[in-house]
Amino acid sequence: MTERPTSSLIGGARCEAGYIMTQPTPTSRGKAIRHADFRTLCDSLDYAATCDTGFNYFDGRAKLKTVLTYAQLQVKAKELAKRLVKFADKDSRIGLAAVSTPDFAIIFMACQYAGLVPAPLPLPVTLGGRSSYERQLQRMADTGDFHALFCPATMEPIMSSALNDQAIPVMTFEDLDNLPAGDGLRPFGPDDLCYIQYSSGSSSSPKGIIGTQKSVSANCHAITKYGMDMTDEDRATSWLPLYHDMGLIGFMLAPLMSQLSVDYIDPQDFTRRPITWLQLISDHKGTLSYSPTFGYELCTRRWRNDRELDLSSWRAAGIGGDMVRPEPLTEFQELFAPMGFAKGAFKPSYGLAETTLAATFAPTGQGLLKHTIDMERYERTSEAVEATELTRPENRRTFVACGLALPGHEVEIRDFDDNVLAGNKVGRICIKGPSVSPGYFRNSQATEASFSADGWLDTGDLGYWLDDQVVVTGRFKDLILWHGRNIWPQDIEWAAQAAAPHRCGRACSFAMGGIGDEKEVMLLIECRTRDPKLLDEIYKAVMAAIRLEVGVPVRLQLVPRGTMIITSSGKLSRARVKDKYLKGEIIDLQADSPVTVVSNEAG
Repeated sequence: MTERPTSSLIGGARCEAGYIMTQPTPTSRGKAIRHADFRTLCDSLDYAATCDTGFNYFDGRAKLKTVLTYAQLQVKAKELAKRLVKFADKDSRIGLAAVSTPDFAIIFMACQYAGLVPAPLPLPVTLGGRSSYERQLQRMADTGDFHALFCPATMEPIMSSALNDQAIPVMTFEDLDNLPAGDGLRPFGPDDLCYIQYSSGSSSSPKGIIGTQKSVSANCHAITKYGMDMTDEDRATSWLPLYHDMGLIGFMLAPLMSQLSVDYIDPQDFTRRPITWLQLISDHKGTLSYSPTFGYELCTRRWRNDRELDLSSWRAAGIGGDMVRPEPLTEFQELFAPMGFAKGAFKPSYGLAETTLAATFAPTGQGLLKHTIDMERYERTSEAVEATELTRPENRRTFVACGLALPGHEVEIRDFDDNVLAGNKVGRICIKGPSVSPGYFRNSQATEASFSADGWLDTGDLGYWLDDQVVVTGRFKDLILWHGRNIWPQDIEWAAQAAAPHRCGRACSFAMGGIGDEKEVMLLIECRTRDPKLLDEIYKAVMAAIRLEVGVPVRLQLVPRGTMIITSSGKLSRARVKDKYLKGEIIDLQADSPVTVVSNEAG
């Protein structure tokens, strides 16, 4: 393996470990795997540094850009940590722009050795416009009480603009090399904090979820040893953003704590060229990789049959981060099966940042365990009764089982009186175990609302049991109650998108005005055209689909692409889209056309 010096990484010009390799790190560790059985992140990196593995960063065409071995990461992080010890008091919060580069990993781990709490921050492209991003950043800085914010030089103007009214210094990654040198470390102990993970922003006030050394170690151990059944032959591939728990925990901290090599591409590169993700898995024999459902759907849409792929090594294709939708996953499976994608490779899971990352995993090799239920019965009785031949097609809905609770963790389905439910009864999903966060940083009200005194977390999600596996049906706060029915906005949105798949993008449905049955159901759907004739065709097709499949009166508005507000994890923020609509900030592409309301004759 040939190497050449570089000063592109923090401390690279002064650090003997500062070089770029022309080959990615190997899959083999060179010594025995340890399944994250460490008390702190610093302990885990000290062990990983004795292995041959590390992080590999690729461009949008699957060409290697930079390699950061765990040995290099340790040297660079400790060197920077000595500077940070003099820069800030122990437990000070550091806002850190979560770019998918070696700099992020180095600074994050430097904070661990310096006893500082990093708070990974989303990037401007994720939150729907500069002004929206700046408002979110201001709220995060307020709740986190940042000592400083670190970012690339290219992001400094927008960061400084956002924090213009706050006495928080914004420093570029290059500025950190000019901090006064120190001579001692101040590593976190097992009873200390680890990071602050901001909620994905589905509400106007993002909450800082506390990650501790204990909760991170417990979750990473459970994930690597039991959830993913990790072995010496495994290798990870990821495009996931590092400001979201699935990217940060699942594909940076868990691999580091288990000495796993990871191949990265930037999330923006994935959006532009999603097949590069599959190319990396094929080229480097990746075995573990995750994505929300939309990532697999994007690969299916963009596939042009213009290259050869071998996906036979991919044994665990994880699904998480949003609702598991079986239809696009089945399409992906069928399309890429001739290229070696195994039928049982899909691995649905369930979790949230409040449980560090994961709470349940489907058994390895199970694939998609589907359960089709009668939605009319479900909406009226809150029971997930399996559909029969007599169930009308429009009343069928297929869910996917998200697996078993991780060892050492408990999952309960409860009603709204806190009674524990069994079988097909739908209720609130509650979780208890060592991976559960102690709460939200300096937000006692939100903490008391979600975390009980005896250690249970009310996730805000609804679900039921399919034998011993949990099935997630949606967020309670998104439910639309109409004439005694529990209407899921996803059902309305998916029906709308299916009606005109090549001309429409994201859809958003929500209730507004009135109380009880007086509420009005709104549906917005993005269109890829502004041609009046085509818009009229889309309008009629969508309205007909809603009438047939949902049977609820809906007020439809066709809107331009880019209208929807997406959280940092790629989820639709219905609350913020609704707020945007009520403020009159959404363009109606058919402003000169009469608005039609679907009748409920078919409902």
